[in-house]
Amino acid sequence: MKNSQKKLLIFQIVLIIIFLLSNFVPSILGNYFKVLILFILLIIFKLLFGFEKDNHRDTKNITIEILIYLLIYFLMYYLLGVVISFARTINYLHLKGIINVIIPTIVTIVFQEILRYMMLRKSECSRLLLVSTCIFFVFFDLIRMFSIDTFTSSHNIFMFIALTLLPVISRNVFACYVSYKTGYKPVLLYMLVMNLFQFFVPIIPNPNEYIYSIVELVVPMIYMYRIYKYFKKERDERIVREYNKKRTGNIFFLTILVIFLVYITSGYFYYHAIVIASGSMTPNLLKGDVVVIEKIKDKKNIEIGTVIAYRYSQRIIVHRLVKKINVDGGIYYYTKGDANNEVDNYKITEDMIIGVVNIRVPYIGYPTVWLNEL
Repeated sequence: MKNSQKKLLIFQIVLIIIFLLSNFVPSILGNYFKVLILFILLIIFKLLFGFEKDNHRDTKNITIEILIYLLIYFLMYYLLGVVISFARTINYLHLKGIINVIIPTIVTIVFQEILRYMMLRKSECSRLLLVSTCIFFVFFDLIRMFSIDTFTSSHNIFMFIALTLLPVISRNVFACYVSYKTGYKPVLLYMLVMNLFQFFVPIIPNPNEYIYSIVELVVPMIYMYRIYKYFKKERDERIVREYNKKRTGNIFFLTILVIFLVYITSGYFYYHAIVIASGSMTPNLLKGDVVVIEKIKDKKNIEIGTVIAYRYSQRIIVHRLVKKINVDGGIYYYTKGDANNEVDNYKITEDMIIGVVNIRVPYIGYPTVWLNEL
């Protein structure tokens, strides 16, 4: 091993020890803690080893490949959301959220991927340094993610390994492989999209922590395998040109599908899809059906007998309108489930009504109900 490689290995080992100790030291920097660490590390790395240009012939192709994989991922993820339900995202699109959350997230990812690439370049094909670099970034990702309590019982250790450690390892193995083969730009695209998309959409799928950890574990490995197969194939220029034309069409088609799914499930637009979670509307709407709600502005003219959706006690109820009572300043609405004997014992006001049910898709939401009843 060359002196420069030994120096890099020692550099990584020392920093891993520091990362471990930092978990037990309070930080006053909040979300800028990692930003500061990475900034200091980049300066030290520049002084000790220097930087190299990111110049790979396959960078553009792999970046487009990852873009396609991300579109497929979001398409499948939001389809999964129809099955497992959705959750509202926290709104960070205000000055405080941008400064305290979005900006440090972006800067951390950019700094981290540049440092990852520089370490991989300086490894000079040393397998030991390639592995140690991956381990280094695993420990870096785990900063502030565990404490002494993590190791107080076998259950806590298992949960930490299953829900946190394995997904972090999977993500970093993928990132190191792609960065080593094609530079940091494709990895930067992947990390930015995967970490930032939830800040810019109003609603995301709501899997439990076990399903989410499986997704986080499996998806990077699938991407890495696909990229590995890309490099294994022999490519001539004619085939590449034809493939690139087809790929452009795929990107357009997948983008439209993803936008449509986000649109239909978000609840912020004209149509909104939800799952029927009970049998109160049997036989017209069955437990596990997905219904599409059409939002309406003129709620006063909803006819008796219409199936409406409204919010009550932090839930969305889908029942049939059976009575309207005019009162000073507005209307009280009363509903009843088709399978129920009694009218619902509460009044509904206009601001509680979301819209009317127009479309029913049978059964596809039943896994949502099953998971919620576990």
